[in-house]
Amino acid sequence: MDRPSAASQSAAPSAAASTAPSQEPAVAPPSVIAVIGLGTMGTGIADVMARAGHEVIGIDIDPAAARRAVAALERSTARAVERGRGTAAERSDALARFRTFPDLTAAAAADLVIEVVDERYETKREVITALDRIVKPGAILATGTNALSVTRLAAETGRPDRVLGLHFFAPAQAMKLVEVVSTVLTSPETTAAVTALVRSLGKEPVPVGDRPGFIADGLLFGYLNQAAAMYEARYATREDIDAAMRLGCGLPMGPLALLDLIGVDTATTVLDAMYEASKDRLHAPAPVLRQLSAAGLLGRKSGRGFYSYEAPGGSVVVPDAETPADGPSGNGGRTVRSVGVAGSGTMATGIAEVFAKAGFPVQLAARTQEKAEQAVARLAKSLDRSVARGRLDAERRDAAVALVTPAASYDALGQADLVVEAVTEDLFVKQQLFRILDKVCKPGAVLATTTSSLPVVAIARATERPQDVVGMHFFNPAPAMKLVEVVHTVLTADEVRATVREVCGTLRKHPVDCGDRAGFIVNALLFPYLNNAVKMVQDHYASVEAIDAAMKLGGGYPMGPFELLDVVGLDVSLAIEQVLHEEFRDPGLAPAPLLEHLVSAGCLGRKTGRGFREYAHR
Repeated sequence: MDRPSAASQSAAPSAAASTAPSQEPAVAPPSVIAVIGLGTMGTGIADVMARAGHEVIGIDIDPAAARRAVAALERSTARAVERGRGTAAERSDALARFRTFPDLTAAAAADLVIEVVDERYETKREVITALDRIVKPGAILATGTNALSVTRLAAETGRPDRVLGLHFFAPAQAMKLVEVVSTVLTSPETTAAVTALVRSLGKEPVPVGDRPGFIADGLLFGYLNQAAAMYEARYATREDIDAAMRLGCGLPMGPLALLDLIGVDTATTVLDAMYEASKDRLHAPAPVLRQLSAAGLLGRKSGRGFYSYEAPGGSVVVPDAETPADGPSGNGGRTVRSVGVAGSGTMATGIAEVFAKAGFPVQLAARTQEKAEQAVARLAKSLDRSVARGRLDAERRDAAVALVTPAASYDALGQADLVVEAVTEDLFVKQQLFRILDKVCKPGAVLATTTSSLPVVAIARATERPQDVVGMHFFNPAPAMKLVEVVHTVLTADEVRATVREVCGTLRKHPVDCGDRAGFIVNALLFPYLNNAVKMVQDHYASVEAIDAAMKLGGGYPMGPFELLDVVGLDVSLAIEQVLHEEFRDPGLAPAPLLEHLVSAGCLGRKTGRGFREYAHR
């Protein structure tokens, strides 16, 4: 289907790959390729094939679409010549290999036909069955669907063994991933021939079985659906949801902006198919998706979706009624001249570094003087690395270290205007600490917790000043990560929220506002996606390596889900999943049994040397 991306490894065998070897002769590698449907995706596939040396037959009933496809190839090959990635002669050859026609009969000479027409079963069935009658007996028929049943389409033909799914990602010229979808009817020879073709294009083929969404979209669309539901519940603004996932997870686009790019109607179609297959409520399209679709607000292609655009088909976002006003709004914040940090671990040390580099005097208080001094020493080493990499000069390094004072008692935080707690993620421990802070901190001090999974209000109620308590969730490593989730409870004063947002600006961090519920924004969207990836492996649908490759190459993710799980720690991930499931009580959020089993076995990821992968050094 025509879907944009949201970055080689072996993959799990498909269902077809496990069947007995066919007695038929091997299918010849495809040479002549027909592409049916010259929209964005079809044009991209035709471009890739023509430039790889294949004769390409482009078919579209709309003459304007055919003209646009030819023009697009002309532009892309011209750019390749300008950038030294091809010669003028190669460009001429590629253009000569691409011919367009208005009728399916032109596909008669093709070895492989790829349909990328509208994502409607009846439309695809009509095209596939017509092609079955037209093309030569040995030709392969491929569908570009990612939401419809490839098996059902194959069964409509007289050659089900030569029908498969071929799911490119847009833009096809740039994206490396291609999911090769074999059904229980597809012959191994057919799969092998198409897989070899994909590799010859410089792409990474990942074999998958036939189920809606396959790997990449099967994981991606559940996440997008939850983001839409989060927006619909007015838990956070569209801008904050998108910023949180870009800055907190390193994603190329936020989920709501990506839904606009994909098309709200397309996303609804894919989710409908996924829900029909899984009956998982996380795949049931959020009502806002149907409402936007019914109103014709389909995203970029219609000029308006979750955001408003300068023109239909454009990418420039323009202000609308939901666009936040520039500058501060509401109550002003309190003055913050000095900061206290409670804790001595990695997060506490990183947070202290962030404040010191911004010019704030910092009292770093730990349970013992030794722990506090060790934390300051680690902070100094971190700044030394920044100097060595040219990111900080020696004078600023010395000034920052001089601003941090280690202390063995929380009494040292008594005069701080803002105290940030970064101790172990245990509710009892945090409540005990906040009872101490309540006694030692001056009136009007803002008390912030860095919890990522505990209820902030439960921590706030340990004090006599819950209006002064707020969540300030930094991401690890704090000096590098730009995002801070500012978590308000029903008791948090507006000026306290404003204070933290203003401080984040001084720290050159990006604050996002959210309410006090499990997972906040990032973890509430990230961990169900990770959990669903574990379920794919648990169900033997795909391998760890195939899933990681699919999400990096097809979704633009900086890490695959299993790489990330092993880095975060499987025990930490399980704890967050359990909190989400306990709060929302959705069966789809229940931790995957495989994750629970690995944690029970002590396989916690990189820190133990084994998680979903094994590591040479602990």
